[in-house]
Amino acid sequence: MPRQTRSDEPKDLPRILTRLGTDTNLKGTLRFTESVEISGTLEGKIIADGFLYIKEGASITADVRARDIIVGGMVHGNIEATGRLEILATGKIYGNVRTAKFRVADGVVFEGKCEMLRDSDNIDVFAAPVGRVKESAQRV
Repeated sequence: MPRQTRSDEPKDLPRILTRLGTDTNLKGTLRFTESVEISGTLEGKIIADGFLYIKEGASITADVRARDIIVGGMVHGNIEATGRLEILATGKIYGNVRTAKFRVADGVVFEGKCEMLRDSDNIDVFAAPVGRVKESAQRV
């Protein structure tokens, strides 16, 4: 049976395993492998292999790296989504974006640069030397 969603949520949300509510205020590095929904505030870093949903009203001041990311809240920092990045109409991003797939709704706020990753499965921009990243990008 498909997951029930509110009318203001994306229809294709995966099952969320961890929820950080509106009263949550974290400082530091958040690491996870499955799926996390953030409704509160976070300051620091997010490093993940899974899915991240930043809900409307959430405030993130961090560099963010995850496989798939949906932004409905506010992010101050750079974002890398190795799979896809979606910004909902309520989303605000103040920072640079790197992603393989990018969907932007009408009315978003996005102040930064966007770089599209062509072969995201074979490029690890955090571990690879700059020369190797450039070579990989030119081969695609």
